[in-house]
Amino acid sequence: MALDVNSITTICREAITTAMIISMPVLLVVMVVGIAMGFLQAVTQIQEQTISMVPKVVAAGFVVMALLPWMLARLMDYTTQLFEAISRY
Repeated sequence: MALDVNSITTICREAITTAMIISMPVLLVVMVVGIAMGFLQAVTQIQEQTISMVPKVVAAGFVVMALLPWMLARLMDYTTQLFEAISRY
């Protein structure tokens, strides 16, 4: 029995959903830090691009380190479900 269109669509939808859920905390923190740095630069009239980049990279690093166990658990759950779905066919 081969994979049908519905199965492939479900697998792709779950992959995209999992990727969005895993990346969302990092993206939200980087967005908040970027807005805060933009506001700070506007208030102080400092228009240096590297000043806003360093806090975003540091914040992203901290969020990834803090949430890595959760991210890996979600990714392993998806991978297990994917292999189980593939083994049925």
